[in-house]
Amino acid sequence: MKSALALAALMSAAIAAPAFAQTSTTVTTTSPGASSYYIVQDASTKKCTITHEKPAGASMTIVGGDGTIYKTETDAQSAMKTTKVCTQ
Repeated sequence: MKSALALAALMSAAIAAPAFAQTSTTVTTTSPGASSYYIVQDASTKKCTITHEKPAGASMTIVGGDGTIYKTETDAQSAMKTTKVCTQ
């Protein structure tokens, strides 16, 4: 009888232990300019360039993949080669 009670207590503890476990989540944030590249087109000259900063005015427009933010300059350069408004 004592062993059955001890076994039941042990099983209850094993089942309940995960509920009391502490979980931790790490969120890494970076500043937008640290690893962000945009393909932008000058509104007057229609020339495309790659910038680190998102354009704010009407003189520059983000192009390429619906305003995609690229993580590396190499990715942005590759995308610029296939963006129609930049290759015409």
